[in-house]
Amino acid sequence: MRHSASPLFRICFTSLFFLLSLSLLSQEKKIDLQGTWRFDIDAQDNGLKERWYSRMLKDEIVLPGSMTENRKGDEVTLHTDWTASIYDSSFFYNPRLEKFRKQDNLKLPFWLTPLKYYVGAAWYQRDVVIPSSWNGERITLFLERPHTETMLWINDKEVGMQNSLSVPHVFDVTPYLKTGKNTISLRIDNRTKEINVGKDSHSITDQTQGNWNGVVGRLELQATPQTYIDNIQIFPDLKAKKAVVTISVEGNTSGEILLEAESFNGDKHHIVVPVKQSFRPEGKTTSLSIDLPMGNDLQLWDEFHPNLYKLTATLQTKSGKDVRQVQFGMREFTIQDKYFYINGRKTMLRGTVENCVFPLTGYAPMDVASWERVFRICRQYGLNHMRFHSFCPPEAAMIAADLVGFYLQPEGPTWPNHGSSLGDGRPVDDYLWEEAKRIVKQYGNYPSFAMFAIGNEPRGRWVAWVSKFVDYWKETDSRRVYTGASVGNGWAWQPRNQFHVKAGARGLTWSDERPESNSDYKARIDTVRQPYVSHETGQWCVFPDFTEIDRYTGVMRARNFELFRQDLKDRNMGDLSAAFLRASGKLQALAYKYEIEKTLRTPNYAGFQLLSLNDYSGQGTALVGVLNAFWEDKGYINGREFREFCAPTVLLSRMDKFVYENNETMQAHIEVSHFGEKALKQTSVDWNIKDNYGKVIQKGQLSAKDIAIGNCQALGTVSFPLNAIDKATKLNLEVSIPCSDITNNWDFWVYPATLPEVNTSDVYVTSAIDGKAKDILSNGGKVLLLLAGKVEQGKDVIQYMTPAFWNTSWFKMRPPHTVGTLIRDNHPIFKNFPTDFYTGLQWWELINKAQAMEMNSFPADFQPIVQPIDTWFINRKLGMLFEANVGKGKIIVCSADIQTDLDKRAVARQLYYAIIKYMTSGFFYPESDVKLSVIEDLTKLEGERINTHTQDAPDELKNIIQ
Repeated sequence: MRHSASPLFRICFTSLFFLLSLSLLSQEKKIDLQGTWRFDIDAQDNGLKERWYSRMLKDEIVLPGSMTENRKGDEVTLHTDWTASIYDSSFFYNPRLEKFRKQDNLKLPFWLTPLKYYVGAAWYQRDVVIPSSWNGERITLFLERPHTETMLWINDKEVGMQNSLSVPHVFDVTPYLKTGKNTISLRIDNRTKEINVGKDSHSITDQTQGNWNGVVGRLELQATPQTYIDNIQIFPDLKAKKAVVTISVEGNTSGEILLEAESFNGDKHHIVVPVKQSFRPEGKTTSLSIDLPMGNDLQLWDEFHPNLYKLTATLQTKSGKDVRQVQFGMREFTIQDKYFYINGRKTMLRGTVENCVFPLTGYAPMDVASWERVFRICRQYGLNHMRFHSFCPPEAAMIAADLVGFYLQPEGPTWPNHGSSLGDGRPVDDYLWEEAKRIVKQYGNYPSFAMFAIGNEPRGRWVAWVSKFVDYWKETDSRRVYTGASVGNGWAWQPRNQFHVKAGARGLTWSDERPESNSDYKARIDTVRQPYVSHETGQWCVFPDFTEIDRYTGVMRARNFELFRQDLKDRNMGDLSAAFLRASGKLQALAYKYEIEKTLRTPNYAGFQLLSLNDYSGQGTALVGVLNAFWEDKGYINGREFREFCAPTVLLSRMDKFVYENNETMQAHIEVSHFGEKALKQTSVDWNIKDNYGKVIQKGQLSAKDIAIGNCQALGTVSFPLNAIDKATKLNLEVSIPCSDITNNWDFWVYPATLPEVNTSDVYVTSAIDGKAKDILSNGGKVLLLLAGKVEQGKDVIQYMTPAFWNTSWFKMRPPHTVGTLIRDNHPIFKNFPTDFYTGLQWWELINKAQAMEMNSFPADFQPIVQPIDTWFINRKLGMLFEANVGKGKIIVCSADIQTDLDKRAVARQLYYAIIKYMTSGFFYPESDVKLSVIEDLTKLEGERINTHTQDAPDELKNIIQ
């Protein structure tokens, strides 16, 4: 949705005013504790026994912040005991990487490296003066986000212990404080003890944010009257045009509640008629339910119009006045059949997973602006939804998502696996049950909080546990929808779920079938009665962007990137890193485009969650994002281009294939997936076909049709006879809705059905370097060596048309092993074979499951014409097509199959033709000299072997890889 400058300014100004007013109202009853605290590390865990809370700590630290931000802790070493799993230990054994294992050059490949590291107890202490005006008040210590377990002493008296990874730690310190000077002592322990949420849970793991120690966000003492508002929850009722406000009042004094509400963040200002209600105490806790009529002018909240309200609740009793303000939205997020509905309108989730990747701080941002930036970037890329993988974000994220109009799925802070489990009677069972209650109480009013799960991919007897979880919350709070856990394909179904987040209906079949845009995932979800959201879609890898290294100026350093960069240089390919990034990035973007479009073509598909729009820093370094860890684009696809196939409204083209012969007709059935704000009346679609230079060679318009909310709506057919095309040509079909930014396009290729004869009398075509080949080369002749199926040196490298999934380190060299192919597209060999510098879909016939040649023993500066890009953990120099001078002769070597069934394989036929034409032209002058024995070794010697040195494997590979 596009906003003019004026409404946007009003939204920002109103939001700023609201946030400022929240702090100003309570300013007089707060003491800010930000600043310098006394500090000591308790590495030997002696603090409790030696009563450190009763002595003056000697060091200093600044809060809010982490120990790492304050450069406190230990140096990272090769033997650091991390909070994370490692499934590839080859780094510790590979002789080639020995130099990176030395302390003065330590570079770990698994994740980012913190500047300092500490897991254990640490003590924080400061003095505070309590004014006499606070006499008789209830006083609490508010710690917005500590990590993890906190123990508190006031003036040498123990107050208590709290342990939440999701909500503020709030201690009632009224009995412990006195007027004047007081000493606060805080012990924070970030070890995993009895409560084990799982060492790879994003709430604690070093895979992403890091297992930090400290307190971030707000730190303050707060004073309220003895009778005070403990909890406010607001339940919108759109049909009755009211909000039901439930209030818990603590204290034994009668009084009166005044409710006032006004809108903000929209184009219109709406002031709700105030409501007042008296009450008498019902014991220590009084529960009230008050109807707040919103009137006919109520404004609804959704992704298109994120209208918000500020509720001010004023409690007046004889003990004083307590004022609370709550942000809420009038919206209903519901389920009908297999779809989600927002305020009665069908919607489809287009989401990404937030994996707690915060490389500058090592923890989630605690300010609204940082989160608003992320959500607005997501909107630029067509998304409307975010899942938080095994962690719950801070309140700032909810506030920002409300402002932007973004649907969120927070999770309990757990991946109960890899050393933990759910439903087996462990302490984590009760902990997560109570943690869920804390999350809903703290964040339940935010309209963006639309979905909820307890965590990610559990093990144990977890289905029964999450079934109770879903049943409880369905009955307890209808403001959102619930699923037990987000899971992969190998996990059990959760029959009590309101919706499913599950793998299985995702991915591309390019490893077995040629690319097309006709198929969908219908068969995978047909038997599912509830809405189905794809779990962690994508995970397509791209080569590292080494220019990103300088961006790590905070608590983390990209030593992993430094290792990969140096290793690439050691393999004599350091100058190719930028080209590898671009070529692999273009293939990654293609994979995302065709997977998302396949999802949009599927009837009754409720949505997808990418893993992820930005890179994941851990689990072996998973560069799966089209954006880097800082949410910046990498230069090969931008938001406008991504939004062509990922947006509320997407035009789609059903095509059986993308490679044609010129005796065929290209046919594309155009349809639309439309989950916009409203139906579109009598909408036509323009189409055109352009050549590689942008020249329009055919165009037309599909007749106007009404477009309803939903997908799989046919709009018409584009037919284009190809008989006028007499040479190999790349074309592009573009469709668009006039006077809008709704457009999409698809490349396709046309090849001659018959090719002219080429005189090959001076080219010896062979599949082996036999005596004849040697004689021809020694006499200055030409040899075309076709090695498909005969390569030994490189035989272990498996490549598909798709790039590596997640990464080969975490998944123990599960194929494919390459992340794309770099093509020297300006080489004269491609005069008769149109190609880009990366593998477009026409290359499927040549690349998918084709052999790559390992060329580590070739000259250092040797570069093949077609170069598969190895996984960055190994960086083998690979080739599929190269040329060389051998003695007096010249040779071209190809490991792709360009020999068999050429009458059925137009692309292979065309490449063979292009190679022969080049070899018989006056342009055949290879740049490099290579010994014949080096080429012969390609079919004789074994290639570089990979041993991950670990027996354990990720859950997805258990019982598959031993």
